[in-house]
Amino acid sequence: METTLDEIINYLKNLQSDICASLEALDGNATFKTDKWSREEGGGGITKVIVGGNVFEKGGVNFSHVHGKMPDLLKKEIATGAEDTSCFHATGVSIVIHPVNPFVPIIHMNIRYFLMLDKEGGGIIDQWFGGGIDLSPAYPNETDTRHLHALLKKACDMFNTTYYPDFKKQCDDYFTIMHRKEMRGVGGIFYDHLRPVDENTKRSLFEFMQSVGNSFIPIYSSIVLANKERSYNQINKEWQLVRRGRYAEFNLVYDRGTHFGLRTNGRIESILMSLPPHAEWRYDFHPDANSEEEKALEFFQPKDWY
Repeated sequence: METTLDEIINYLKNLQSDICASLEALDGNATFKTDKWSREEGGGGITKVIVGGNVFEKGGVNFSHVHGKMPDLLKKEIATGAEDTSCFHATGVSIVIHPVNPFVPIIHMNIRYFLMLDKEGGGIIDQWFGGGIDLSPAYPNETDTRHLHALLKKACDMFNTTYYPDFKKQCDDYFTIMHRKEMRGVGGIFYDHLRPVDENTKRSLFEFMQSVGNSFIPIYSSIVLANKERSYNQINKEWQLVRRGRYAEFNLVYDRGTHFGLRTNGRIESILMSLPPHAEWRYDFHPDANSEEEKALEFFQPKDWY
């Protein structure tokens, strides 16, 4: 059975709707605003944003399908064999959620598919799948972290038992704030450029994309439900803002998707939806010795969870 671009797009659109419905139910108050947009060079997307909720201070669930003439950036940095007549299709769903409660972690997910053709409607030059899920808590929570990694390992092991250890390491390496020598959070999985060699492997990689995407709701729902009613104080909120600052640093300095979008005339509001509504950068800030905040920094290091 052929795996078509339309089939992948339909799955991603349905996933966006399902995740938004689940998050609205978890919040119990706020709903997503829908913003449909188009790209002058070809394609567009649907950005859904939730703000000012009981549980979620700000969140975005973005679907996009952009296409058109191959940008020079892609020819130079990604594609091989691209000519002036080449065109591309890139589609995916990306999510970032910033919760109100400091004990509910930030979650990020992105799953995507890239296709390069020798011309519009022509033969395939290149194609691949990429994506991942990772968690960025403000405070250590071993139960939540093991829950995340257990479900991601399950999603990977159904396809290849080497996926989880390989993609976990890629995630640990990628989501490290190099100039601070600390991880953004507690990792997860991250993968890119998974290229099918035939139709069977393309179907398998598409099903793997679905396995990762479908794991978002069971991963995050239980974590939110376990922590959204926890009491917190001003110190906890201030630390949350510092950690959000770290999150923003990574996205602006290192994140490939952010850089790619900004350098290819992407839609700014959708690209920067990942940034938190409020964050802090305190000069030469160090948590108090033996505080929960200091313990958090020790916790945010690569570890073997399974």
